[in-house]
Amino acid sequence: MQKMTPSYLASAVAMSLALAFPVHAGANGAAAVKEAPLRAHLAFLASDVLEGRGTGQRGADLTVAYLEAQSQALGLKPGNGDSFRQSVMIAGVKTDAAASTLALQAGGQALPARFGDDWVFAPGDATATHSFDSELVFVGYGITAPDEQWNDFKGMDLKGKTLVVMVNDPQPTAEQPNRFNGKGLTYYGRWTYKFEEARRQGAVGVLLIHTTPSASYGWSVIQNSWSGVERFQLAAGTLGTQLQGWMTEATAKALFAAAGQDLDALRAAAERKDFKPVPLAAKLTGTMQAAVRKVEQFNVAAVVPGTDPKLKDEVVIYSAHWDHLGKQGDATGGKDVIFNGAVDNASGSAALLAMAQEAIRVPAKRSQMFLWVAAEEQGLLGSAAYAAAPLWPLAKTAANLNLDSLNFVGATRDIGTQGSERTELGKLAETTAKAMGMRIADAEPDLAGGYFRSDHFNFAKNGVPAFSIESGRDYIKDVAAAKAKAAAYGPRYHQVTDEYDASWDLSGMVQTAQYTLNLGRVIANGAKLPEWKAGDAFAQPRNKK
Repeated sequence: MQKMTPSYLASAVAMSLALAFPVHAGANGAAAVKEAPLRAHLAFLASDVLEGRGTGQRGADLTVAYLEAQSQALGLKPGNGDSFRQSVMIAGVKTDAAASTLALQAGGQALPARFGDDWVFAPGDATATHSFDSELVFVGYGITAPDEQWNDFKGMDLKGKTLVVMVNDPQPTAEQPNRFNGKGLTYYGRWTYKFEEARRQGAVGVLLIHTTPSASYGWSVIQNSWSGVERFQLAAGTLGTQLQGWMTEATAKALFAAAGQDLDALRAAAERKDFKPVPLAAKLTGTMQAAVRKVEQFNVAAVVPGTDPKLKDEVVIYSAHWDHLGKQGDATGGKDVIFNGAVDNASGSAALLAMAQEAIRVPAKRSQMFLWVAAEEQGLLGSAAYAAAPLWPLAKTAANLNLDSLNFVGATRDIGTQGSERTELGKLAETTAKAMGMRIADAEPDLAGGYFRSDHFNFAKNGVPAFSIESGRDYIKDVAAAKAKAAAYGPRYHQVTDEYDASWDLSGMVQTAQYTLNLGRVIANGAKLPEWKAGDAFAQPRNKK
């Protein structure tokens, strides 16, 4: 790995600044993304100097300042009046398990459940203290889905209750192999949806039942994300239930048994459309304590104005999240505590800067916004804040193309556009790929719900055609070695070892950035705004904000 020594860092910054300024157009005036600025931005954004770009940390402030300065140097216009920044107020929440007296009670007895090992919980409304004496109700998958004619609540009044919920979707059957997208996960299956729906039902709390198959990851992932660490949520707008949490399957089975119920039998019943909520002879009691602080983070928005007198009032948005996991733990003894996030997502952030350098040199009819969003790693918070208070009317937002974790291995013959098929962007994506001598990567079942886990989703929920552009898998050179290199990234994901390597072949990263810019320009020069396909779950008019 290339270490960011002072001399290397100085060279990277110098190259970055020098290449930020527009260059003369080529013979054909094409907007051609260059590797040199992309690499320079990537090296700096992934360096130890930015300390992993952690939410609420010093590295976050440095990152925002860098993106703002680079946008200014390129000659981009501020996206928020005379400012490149959009404030995102965030609450940092850390459960104080030792000071909390929460218990699961059934049959007059408190269940022996240890925080971290058996269950986890935190406030969902950025409030430090809550007291509970709340009845538990099992609500199956906790889904209200008119498009599937499915309602797990059946009109029951759940105000003041704590819901116990399964993760994932109702599974496909021989009679209905495509219900809830068959093997692919829908948004109804995401744990974030369960929390949102519990709030809409008036519940005070929600506890998810963890299983590795339904969550697609083990209990250790829950422990690492909820035990002894600060979690973040938006500090304003629609807040969550008083309590949000998870319990292990073993804890759930013990709880249901103590309440005179059989968890397996109720889970089987929940697979049927006629399922009704089941009140449990059990309660959540006691007090939950947490440390809560408010921090201000920023989205960074920069604009290339359109050239058409009328169409310039509409915009194509390219987005990438600038944050990663920051500094964690004690650095004594030379321990590496910086989660640099080179691939995730210094790569996407750097690509946007390299794309913007070309977009301003060769503008399009519609305006183009380059949007670096905050706190993606904390639950897509920056993009949620943008969608709630957009800097450009969503009704005049043609599309959102999102970049997250780009190809550092090498050029491919294909490109990933999963989700584009939901809209008229699908055909445009195919045409753009063909013009570059590429093809759209073969579709795979979205088992882990990837479409609902990236920043584009907050645009999609508000009616804007949106998806993330992903790396291809059909490598052109050294196929076996390339596949091995790509696979080796898996153990580095969200680890301190996700660091920039100066030996990386960035041809695939440049290719992805170029494809994204090309597709964005096709949309920006198109005759009309793209629309969703009729019948899609997100087919709705763009939010009028």
